[in-house]
Amino acid sequence: MSELTLLVLRVAFLALLWVFVFAVVYSLRSDLFGGRVRRVPQEAAPAAAPAPASTPPAVQSLPSPPTPGAGSSSLPHGPATTLVITSGGKAGLEIPLGTEPLTIGRASDAGLQIRDDYTSTHHARLLLWGSDWVVQDLDSTNGTFVDGARIDSPTQVPVGVPVKVGATTFELRG
Repeated sequence: MSELTLLVLRVAFLALLWVFVFAVVYSLRSDLFGGRVRRVPQEAAPAAAPAPASTPPAVQSLPSPPTPGAGSSSLPHGPATTLVITSGGKAGLEIPLGTEPLTIGRASDAGLQIRDDYTSTHHARLLLWGSDWVVQDLDSTNGTFVDGARIDSPTQVPVGVPVKVGATTFELRG
């Protein structure tokens, strides 16, 4: 093999290694900081606004909401109006709940942004189903736990029951 061919192979191998290094760094950066949020100009917003998203398919398969008074529980009844973080980096924070779904994760577009090593970019979603709040794990790496049990399907969250996302625990209060 000539020296020129060997030199070309070495340079090509070095370039391939650098491409691999940049791909790994890009992947880590996007996982840690999420994607860029693109702002739509105000005058273009009404025309470019997407149609409202329907309920996720997994949530549509939930049974119909229970009727008031069905079953007995020692927990307070009625829909929760506040999410209270009980442990973690934002302990003590209270977030008023409306009727819109609340996305929980590290992403900058999450409604509840939790920055810890155990929370995925889009970790879970909390949404109102009838008069009950339901939490849905969004295929997170470390899982979502309701009252200490890992969930893999949309699960009702009663008032006062702890929900753990990463290293943060919260509960709903009326």
